[in-house]
Amino acid sequence: MSGPLTMFDTPRAYIGQPVPRADTKRLLQGRGKFIDDIQLPRMLHAAFVRSPVAHGTITGIDVEEARALPGVIAVYTGADIAPHVEPYVGVLSHLAGLRSAPQMPLAVDVTRWIGEPLVMIIAQSRAVAEDAAALVMVDIDPLDAVTDMETALDPATPVIHAEMDSNLAWERTVDVGDVDAAFARDDVTVVERRFRFGRHTGVTLETRGAVAAFDPSEDELTFWYSGQAPHMMQFIFAKHLGLPEENVRVVSQDVGGSFGIKIHTYGDEIATALAAKLLGRPVKFVADRMESFLSDIHARDHVVDGRIAVDADGRIAALAFDDITGIGPFSMYPRTSAIEANQVLNLTGAPYVMENYRANAKVVFQNKNLMCQYRAVGHPIAMAVADGLLEDAAHEIGMDVVEIRRRNLIPDDAYPTQSASGMKLDDLSHHKSLETLVDAMDYEARRAEHAKLREEGIYRGLGLISMVEVTNPSPMFYGIGGAPIASQDGATIRLDAGGGVHVSSSVTEQGQGTNAILAQIAADVFGVPIERVKVTTGDTRTTPYGGGTWASRGAGIGGEACLQAAQALRDQVLEVAAVILQSEPGKLDIKAGAVVDAEGGAERMRLSDLARTVYYRGNELPSDLKPELIATRHYRVTDFPFVFTNGAMAAEVEVDPETGFVQVLNFWAVEDCGRVINPVLVDEQVRGGVVQGIGGALYEECVYDAEGQLQNATMADYLVPMAFEMPDIVVKHVETPTKTSVLGAKGAGEAGTGGAPGAVMNAVNDALRPLGAAIHQMPMTPERVLRALGKV
Repeated sequence: MSGPLTMFDTPRAYIGQPVPRADTKRLLQGRGKFIDDIQLPRMLHAAFVRSPVAHGTITGIDVEEARALPGVIAVYTGADIAPHVEPYVGVLSHLAGLRSAPQMPLAVDVTRWIGEPLVMIIAQSRAVAEDAAALVMVDIDPLDAVTDMETALDPATPVIHAEMDSNLAWERTVDVGDVDAAFARDDVTVVERRFRFGRHTGVTLETRGAVAAFDPSEDELTFWYSGQAPHMMQFIFAKHLGLPEENVRVVSQDVGGSFGIKIHTYGDEIATALAAKLLGRPVKFVADRMESFLSDIHARDHVVDGRIAVDADGRIAALAFDDITGIGPFSMYPRTSAIEANQVLNLTGAPYVMENYRANAKVVFQNKNLMCQYRAVGHPIAMAVADGLLEDAAHEIGMDVVEIRRRNLIPDDAYPTQSASGMKLDDLSHHKSLETLVDAMDYEARRAEHAKLREEGIYRGLGLISMVEVTNPSPMFYGIGGAPIASQDGATIRLDAGGGVHVSSSVTEQGQGTNAILAQIAADVFGVPIERVKVTTGDTRTTPYGGGTWASRGAGIGGEACLQAAQALRDQVLEVAAVILQSEPGKLDIKAGAVVDAEGGAERMRLSDLARTVYYRGNELPSDLKPELIATRHYRVTDFPFVFTNGAMAAEVEVDPETGFVQVLNFWAVEDCGRVINPVLVDEQVRGGVVQGIGGALYEECVYDAEGQLQNATMADYLVPMAFEMPDIVVKHVETPTKTSVLGAKGAGEAGTGGAPGAVMNAVNDALRPLGAAIHQMPMTPERVLRALGKV
């Protein structure tokens, strides 16, 4: 027997449709307004002197020559700004034992990574500020640098923070079942591997930037920034600069990419805001590309020793691993640098039925740039470890890699359930997604083709991944630990006098199409042409309170708030229309910007006529009817820490054993992100994520020497995937709406980044297997492939 009908049981005008983005024309014409486009009267410019030493005691700073340079307005050292800023510490109470030292925007006594800001120059132009920065003399007595995370806890290794007893920032162990007994069984095959994941970063097209303006007459700070969470930053500036929260306005509108890089607290941005407050003039700071490499957060730096036990039928008997990750000298504020390791513990093996699971993670301090949350936090490590071990185990016992997944994936009819690590899971489709993937890639035919090509000396491989993705986080993710990060989002929708609809939402837009999704939802639910919907996001003064866009929560949380607000406004309008038309709300509907009869669809009145009656001629309405034609709703997930999505992905590669070069020939991604609002935008997100994932698998790595110097902090040396190197990426969908909301949408923004590295690694190893070689280190550069082959 089928359940009750919902709004999605009838054809929708916009939800689920490939509606073009409304902002495309504006952006293609170059009419976007990014941070560096902002020009304000009397605006000054900031530049920073950054540490050239990974670890050292600051013994003196001479700024007199810089201060005397014509055009320089002010010079600030860490000691100068310390009285004006409350220090910040990146810890969360629910991550038991996590610790970090207090941090200031500019280093005061000790510098702890190359690129840490030491001195801020404020001048009439950026050029003058940079010239002045070159005149600053900083004396630093070098201290031993801790750069190797694998030896960071050794007794002989120096401790970065003198007040701490070691370089351990956090440790956690998950231990479920009897792991030791499972590995000791006589009927299992045990596979052990060491995985290395290269530290890399987001390389946003628009670098970080900010413009701060302070109005002394109102004691009010306005801060434009290229970021993701305006209300979080509103709290941070208020707290740490000593301002009432209502006196801080944060604006984040056109943003040229973010990927999680721009959701953190950076010292140079706090210092920029402070300079505007102290000087009473606007101040702009835009990082150059080298500054971005040295100061934008990094991620993915992990070494994992993992092992898996499978029986003769391919069933997983146990999975265990030890993970160590280096996070730089501080835990990033306010989200902390332990979340990535925590996600690895929570997510590894999550798609599979598993009774015995042990995972340990150690998070250590080191004298490198800070690590924190970058797109698909922890997912690439978790998925590559579990599925890398699983595929290697399949080959050890002579089983096909698809078949071993069929025997271990959580059944599609087993929900709700939980993962081995205790994560609540519901509304997933691992088996259906896997079969969709197998069909899309014509799996058996490609296997046969590869076998023939190997006889000709051509080595191609297929690698698969089955995955989960964390989306729509609840208060149990950050709020419970004391972070000023909203788990809810809000939407306000009003009907204007001309019949147009205005949506104001707390989620933000960084290029992924958030505003387009909100317009589709509002237009569809309320019943107006999408051209009549205008959307405002990214402004704490004009939008409801909310968390912003991160962790793939824009559609799932912000979209649900928009749906509920649109429905509330719709109900209100129909109530007014029923009075005016002497009808009943249930007998009326809204279609194409007009109130119509629910049966037959005859137009009764335009929305513009109704709105003008309310706004201009309210005397014509009954005195007890007080319509506002505006509705606000907030939404948060309450039953789960996250709403999980799932997917299945595969890569096809060709490896040249003479050069070590890896070419990705094809990539397939099947994503179950719940109800798809706009298939074109979802596909763009998946494809973009896959490209970043391939970058991490084959190209991208922040290479440090033993002294803590970043060796490739330029676009000439840091490799990112280019369009001509990328394969065709086929995207397919399975739709299993989440029951946590009416909209049923989950997130889709991070799956490609989370799954692609493991799929590519498995494909490379499939190609190398006939040659007796294997590689479990990313990026899989030609040199490393040749080393695996024993040729270098």
